[in-house]
Amino acid sequence: MNRESVLALLARVQRGETQPEDAAEQLARLPFVDVPDARVDTHRALRAGLPEVVFGPGKTAAQIIDIVGALRGEAQNVLVTRIAADVAPQVREAVGSGEWDPVARTLWFGPAEVAKVGAGTIAVVSAGTADLPVVAEAVRSASYFGNKVESVVDVGVAGMHRLLASTATLRSARVLIVVAGMEGALPSVVGGLVDKPVIAVPTSVGYGASFGGLSALLGMLTSCASNVTVVNIDNGFGAAYVATLINRL
Repeated sequence: MNRESVLALLARVQRGETQPEDAAEQLARLPFVDVPDARVDTHRALRAGLPEVVFGPGKTAAQIIDIVGALRGEAQNVLVTRIAADVAPQVREAVGSGEWDPVARTLWFGPAEVAKVGAGTIAVVSAGTADLPVVAEAVRSASYFGNKVESVVDVGVAGMHRLLASTATLRSARVLIVVAGMEGALPSVVGGLVDKPVIAVPTSVGYGASFGGLSALLGMLTSCASNVTVVNIDNGFGAAYVATLINRL
């Protein structure tokens, strides 16, 4: 349930189309739904602006099916992130047709074309091809949340001319997600080119001294570009979520 559905319910009560007792019963089911291994937050879209998203790792196919089923039972769109390749088909078969992206590792239950509600464009910029799984997660998540998204890929600092060729796209975006591994330098460079928020995503891509993304994370946290903020390693979803909230302001 979200703000629009609550307002629609109250409007039906006002017009006499729904009895107050029936509306009260619907609202009584609002906060959460219990399933065997989870308490599913059906109130989140109303409270936080976006519905609960299901994190796939650590959950069995049966658990994901229960959670997705509870959310779909409340007429909510559902995004599952980091879902394993052997689990996604089981969930799709049990719940019904869902859109699975094996690169992004996302499973989506909702309309193929989501209405755009963001005020502008989110640009997702990546340093290298090896970062594409995290990029895809960010792009898919931001698109499912109702944003117009543009991608600029493989424009790392080893070849600055590739990035500068896309300056118009960078500067026209309302918020930017910049994904990079290795030393994590790209967000600082992008931050120096634009007057918009830059959400940096360190990835676990790189040789040994990158320490699974820790070097990129620390480099981004110590960026000298003041418009750069940072999410966790490989967290394309988290970057898309925050970018969505910024894009709705």
